[in-house]
Amino acid sequence: MDARTDLDDPWPAPVAREPVDARVELPGSKSLTNRALVLAALSDSPSIVRGALRARDTELMGKALSTLGSTVSMDGADWLVFPSLLRGGVVDCGLAGTVMRFVPPVATLARGEVAFDGDPQARTRPMSAVIDALRQLGARIDDDDRGFLPFTVSGSGRLRGGEVVIDASSSSQFVSALLLAGAAYDDGVHVRHVGPPVPSMPHIEMTVACLRAHGVEVAVGKDSWTVSPGPIRATDVTIEPDLSNAAPFLMLALTSRGRVRIPGWPRETTQAGDALRGILTSMGAHVELDDDGLSVTGEGAIEGIDLDLHDVGELAPAVAALATLASSPSRLRGIAHIRGHETDRLTALATELRGLGAGVKEHDDGLSIVPAALHGGEFKTYADHRMAHAAVVLGSAVEGILVENVGTTSKTFPGFAGVWSELF
Repeated sequence: MDARTDLDDPWPAPVAREPVDARVELPGSKSLTNRALVLAALSDSPSIVRGALRARDTELMGKALSTLGSTVSMDGADWLVFPSLLRGGVVDCGLAGTVMRFVPPVATLARGEVAFDGDPQARTRPMSAVIDALRQLGARIDDDDRGFLPFTVSGSGRLRGGEVVIDASSSSQFVSALLLAGAAYDDGVHVRHVGPPVPSMPHIEMTVACLRAHGVEVAVGKDSWTVSPGPIRATDVTIEPDLSNAAPFLMLALTSRGRVRIPGWPRETTQAGDALRGILTSMGAHVELDDDGLSVTGEGAIEGIDLDLHDVGELAPAVAALATLASSPSRLRGIAHIRGHETDRLTALATELRGLGAGVKEHDDGLSIVPAALHGGEFKTYADHRMAHAAVVLGSAVEGILVENVGTTSKTFPGFAGVWSELF
């Protein structure tokens, strides 16, 4: 649920009736927060995660690591992590891909059984790549040969590690999961990907950067990654703003022909959301990055695009919504893997956008969008925060958009609906 409990469902999305001029403070990055928590729990002494995102996914991660024996204090803006010997327990993954994929490699180091389960929708998200990889490395996992939640990891306090071959073409999280825990394995880990290109490569680059910041030796080759065994140095980490969460806010500058500023936008980052700068420029915005942050100004008609979003698939729902408001056709490519996210995002987007009058054709790897007259109606989110982002972008320009379960945005941005409404 959203931080507010009085939200209507469906929720009427506000319409921008005049140019918006706003400054929006973003919460911390979910991706960076959860990587930092995992590494802190495996570190050689206590550490601090500063400016951690407080949202459902990160709280689930903190609770999961606490279940395994570490102490994760989530009382303030800066979270304290006290690593300890790992033990068995029951982990609730919710609908968090980072929890269901990053924690099992850690659980192999526990003494005892660790049972994993999550929301009903989580039981449809593929897990076989992680499960099979951990078995190759010597882990014992009982999943009834399904490759999905629920499953149980039986740990002995250590894992052999070594070389593992996987197909990570459906999610970069499969690679990151193995790398994050790899330094704690007896022989480290050498991950080799075999298959179609790995999507969302910036997330693997983020994982490598996080490991190196903790003093872990990582070698990167072509479709291969090697983490040397050794201690993970405790390191206080400051979390960047979540740049992917900026998507609907920055797009509001285009739909309202106004200006939106995001303070604290880093000049260098591994976050996929940084691609918004180029995407929005291509769609007709004026984009400026300076020492204070990022500013986006809408200067006229929204332009259609032809883009390969393979590396930044998490942005696809919001980009698709903006493209339906463009003055020319668009083609979004390279995103077949987002069918395995919180929902099948390609089918969900095609269904919901067509329901509002958009001309959308669904392809195996993306969407074609042709300008059409849009009308109001209900937009279902499928318990997916990125679908809610798409809905509010449309709602800012089209009268009568009703967002089903806008509170699902609490996954990465508690209070999103209130912050969004205050801009109008």
